[in-house]
Amino acid sequence: MAIKPILPMDDPVLRRMTKPVLRIDSSVRKLIADMEETIRDAGGVGLAAPQIGSSRRVAVLWMPDEEPFAIINPEIVKRIGEREVEEGCLSLPGWQARIKRAKSVTVKYFDIEGRPFRIRASDLLSQALEHEIEHLDGILYTDYIRPPNQLYRVEVKPERETPETGASPAARSEVKTA
Repeated sequence: MAIKPILPMDDPVLRRMTKPVLRIDSSVRKLIADMEETIRDAGGVGLAAPQIGSSRRVAVLWMPDEEPFAIINPEIVKRIGEREVEEGCLSLPGWQARIKRAKSVTVKYFDIEGRPFRIRASDLLSQALEHEIEHLDGILYTDYIRPPNQLYRVEVKPERETPETGASPAARSEVKTA
């Protein structure tokens, strides 16, 4: 496992559509392990493969008080409702904006063992799923800001505590998604 640098928001890699994973092999498992290590270090809630320079359709989510988990070839199959949320991104640290997201989403994906899953999520998980899947499609949360100058600075809080460091999952920052 290795902590990878997170690409900044203006990197053209973040605007490219990712390629589906055709086979979950050792290279995909290594990518996921690196992403888990990177998200633990960064303290975010989600990280998409393009954010560390990979064009594979993979994301890792880390909900508070849970272990990180990978979603492979995710697809949103249903969105319900709309709500306004504060959102940020690990590729644009220290900045947030208010945007609209679904109240809940249903997503189908494969886990690291290749098993198919379907999940209906709301709240933070729903928001993170939308955010990361959009990263995989070359869409950034800043695309939804109207007018586009509505980003605002937020203070990045101290390091997120993990079983290794002992801090709480919410201690890192108000910036919750990758």
